This record gives sequence, structure tokens and C-alpha cells, in this order.
Amino acid sequence: MTRFRPAIDALRAYAPGEQPPGGADVVKLNTNENPYPPSPRALAALGAIDAESLRRYPQPFADAFRRSAAEVLGVDPEWILAGNGSDDLLTMLFRAVAGTGRAVAYPAPTYVLYRTLAAIQGAPALEAPFDEEYTLPVDALADAGAALTIVANPNSPSGTAATIEQLAELAGRAAGVVAVDEAYVAFADGSALDLVRRNDRVIVLRTLSKSHGLAGLRLGFGIAHPDLLSGLAKVKDSYNVDAVAAAVGAAALRDVAYTRETVERIRRTRARLGRALAGRGFRIWPSQANFVLARPADGDARRLYHGLREHGVLVRYFDEPGLADKLRITVGTEPETTRLLSALADLAP
Repeated sequence: MTRFRPAIDALRAYAPGEQPPGGADVVKLNTNENPYPPSPRALAALGAIDAESLRRYPQPFADAFRRSAAEVLGVDPEWILAGNGSDDLLTMLFRAVAGTGRAVAYPAPTYVLYRTLAAIQGAPALEAPFDEEYTLPVDALADAGAALTIVANPNSPSGTAATIEQLAELAGRAAGVVAVDEAYVAFADGSALDLVRRNDRVIVLRTLSKSHGLAGLRLGFGIAHPDLLSGLAKVKDSYNVDAVAAAVGAAALRDVAYTRETVERIRRTRARLGRALAGRGFRIWPSQANFVLARPADGDARRLYHGLREHGVLVRYFDEPGLADKLRITVGTEPETTRLLSALADLAP
């Protein structure tokens, strides 16, 4: 007997972006982290953690955090389910909904973890291709009849966003659960949050990694009708959100003004980066995230990826169909953006 299930033996594991060693002199623009520190209120909450909260198990449903999220979003706490990052919510969804004979559908290219989670469950993965403009393929997704349909909105790695009308049409036509992964929604022009009030098969996923500068904390949450969340709660880990993350995350969410200010700084730099790259001959897709997808004029993204790395600038390169001629570049600080552009100038053919 082999050690693992056949699906695991055949699995191609998800490969996260490169993480350089601490103290390395690099500009890290490859994993879409927020370049600015978390809210001072979040840091104060971290400093106020006491020994008793570490000695005891945390609240199984991170109740204090749920109340903060509900207050900020204007929903009932029963409509919130917290997780160890939004990836934890994705894992719950796949555990509860997908499996043999229960397919998953999503547009492609998108967040590669969807494919990995489907393979773990042994679920058929139906990938509906985007067109060159990354228009949401509503008909193909709806016609798939999948048990679980996922749309990253804004999408990664393109940064493009579907309209709320397109998402509403998809939710109305899809056969099963529809998940809208809004990891980058803080940088976008709109949200699908209202769909969860109108359709009890829709769940919206959020994370504090991007907009709140808390990628290292691992905290996310889903918003959906309590009936849908009850099924996910059956398959979650017993104490999936630790006491530190819950306390710090609650404080970060409540500091709405700080988050808004940070997001606006990133949006301004995103506009500068897009203009500068376009001026150098890159094709830039209209991004509503904290990164841009850029195709160099000669299409040789691999050369630029390695050249930038030698200059101490990390960006993301995906060696797969539809993406091999493009780079995904996180929006950093203004000085980091200047260093990126300087390195690109040195690498110009």
C-alpha cells in the first residue's frame, strides 16, 4: 500500500512566492503584501496581549473579531465566519462542497490554489478561460453546473474586476455555491457584499493580509447566510483563529480611517507604476488590486524576471500558458517603485 491517496501522489503542490531571508537587501514585489505597517491600534492591541489569553484556548468562532467585522460591514455577526487567512475559508469550502462527482468551476488564469484544493478533494476542476481582456466568462461558468464556482474579484494575477451585474447574473444561474474571493477588494471600485443578502448560496471572502498589512498574522473571514456558514463550520479546525490574531485583527478592522489612508497611498502609486510601465512599452491591464499585470513589448518576461532578481527586485513570474510572457508586480512604496523602474531601465534591450 502506498503512503498517500492517489490524488496526493499525483498532486502538484501550490508554490508560494519566494520569501527572501530576513535582512536581505531586496525590494519584495512578488507576493502582494502591503508595503506599509499595520494600524497603530493593531500594534497596540498586540502589545496588550496578556498571558491568560495565551494560556487558554481561544474562542472557537473568534466572537470578538466577528463582532468587529460585523460592525464595520453592517451585517449580523452570525453572517461572519473567521479563518486562518482567507485560504482557510477556501479549504473549508472545498472540504464541505467539492469532491468526487462534485465539480469546481472558476475562470482561468486565476489563483492557482483553487486548482490545488480541487485536486486534494479529488474534485473535477472546470477552468473557463478568460479572453485577452480578462472578461468574466459568465456563460461558461454558469453552464458548467458545478457544485462550487469561485471568482477572484479582483482577479489575480490580472488585477481586473468583473462588474457586480456580471457576478449577480452568475450567482443567479450557477447550480451550486458561488464564492467571490475579494482578497483585493479594498483597492477596487466595488464589492459583491450585497449579493450575500440577496442570494443564500453566495459567500464573499475577505482577508486582512493586503489592505490591513497583516499577511504575517493569517486572518480572514467569510460573509454569507448563516445556513451556508453552518456547513463550513462543520469542517473547520476546532480553534482555527488564535487569540492574538483575533485581538489584533479586531483592532485593525476598527481603524477604518487608517486603512482608507493606506489604501489610497497604494492606489496613487499603482497609477504611477502603470503610467511608467506603459511609457516603456509594456501592456498594462486595468488593475483594481495592489499589483499590476505587465507584458513587456518583446514578450520576454522570463528574462526580465531573472534580471530584476539580480538587481535585488523580486516580482512574480508564472511559467504557464497565458502568463509566460507577463509579470505580476506588487505595488510597493514610492522609493521601491523608483528602484524597480531604475532596474528596468538598466535591463532595457
